[in-house]
Amino acid sequence: MTTPVWTPAWDRTEGERRARDLFGATYGAAPEGVWSAPGRVNLIGEHTDYNGGLALPIALPHRTYAAVARRDDDVVRLVSAQEPSGVREVRLADAAPGAVGGWAAYVVGVAWALREAGHAVGGFDLAIDSCVPFGAGLSSSAALEASVAVALDALHGLGLAGTVDAAGAATDDAGRATLAAVCVRAENEMAGAPTGGMDQAASLRARAGHALLLDCRDGAVRHVPFDLAAHGLALLVVDTRAEHSHVDGEYAQRRAACEEAARRLGVGSLRDVADDPRGDAWALEALAATPDGEALVPRVRHVVSEIARVTAFVAALDADAVEAVGPLMDASHASLRDDYAVSCRELDVAVDAARAAGARGARMTGGGFGGSAIALVGADDVAGVAGAVAAAFAERGLAAPAFAVAVAAPPAG
Repeated sequence: MTTPVWTPAWDRTEGERRARDLFGATYGAAPEGVWSAPGRVNLIGEHTDYNGGLALPIALPHRTYAAVARRDDDVVRLVSAQEPSGVREVRLADAAPGAVGGWAAYVVGVAWALREAGHAVGGFDLAIDSCVPFGAGLSSSAALEASVAVALDALHGLGLAGTVDAAGAATDDAGRATLAAVCVRAENEMAGAPTGGMDQAASLRARAGHALLLDCRDGAVRHVPFDLAAHGLALLVVDTRAEHSHVDGEYAQRRAACEEAARRLGVGSLRDVADDPRGDAWALEALAATPDGEALVPRVRHVVSEIARVTAFVAALDADAVEAVGPLMDASHASLRDDYAVSCRELDVAVDAARAAGARGARMTGGGFGGSAIALVGADDVAGVAGAVAAAFAERGLAAPAFAVAVAAPPAG
């Protein structure tokens, strides 16, 4: 029997201790504080964010911890327990798109974007430790950005992040929406990753015990109660260990295809097609009639149908009919695999094996081309389904996946 490998989430005390210890060992002093931000798993609504659509993520209990202290110059020094390269040093005066590479771009990019927005942010020393799996499609980059954003907000008195109350809810959503936009700019322009804003919104604006219904057209959110344990269910996360990257060309190609489709259809975004009372048949027919337009048809069909699935998923949660979301997850994966073509062998094996072992529904989550899948399973079936997925990977000679159980956790703070 194949024994599943689990990726535990640290409790806050351990995470903060790890970051403080790394800071002290690196800089020979204590940080001014430790801030943290969660990764996310998207329940449904994939590749809809940059199309002005709907998405439904939850914040994970897995977090990135940032120990930070201000400096009296514009130098940023960075070290991460997850990077063997040691301390990096960047002057904020030299920060510009394309000028900073690697993981430092996500950190320096946040400070740069805050400065670009008119906030007086200076240099700082930073030590990072994280239990958010890297390259797993669980938004490790957004967790890094958001942890730095709330740290700089607190240290410079920007007044945007507010606090997180005892119930795991942020007290200033408007300010956090502003910080999320800063983080998106850092990722898009400094790191060169053409992602939408769903990941950063989840890390900064989510609420414990709730899914975040995010309208990516206007940034509005609604917190939807999400308590699987009350229904005898659990959300199993399968990190396929098939690493992906948002900086690669495939993600950018999908986004460009959607933008081109919207241009040809004369709409602001594909959300306009999803909202059209005529349905999407007119749009698909119109695209097919344009030069090489057949290639755009399945991309649009996925986005429009995925937005509809988000709406149906939320309606099921509102009606306390949690079991009804399983088929929506299955349909989402099929659409991502066949119409959007962003799945891969490992993701398909994980989804198929989970369903065969009794999952109510399963789908890839995140940008695709690797990363993670999620499965809705009975609370008593978690170990059994994980074992079946691990065995399926072993039988096919694939690298062993890692597993976690996702619960809706608090946002950055």
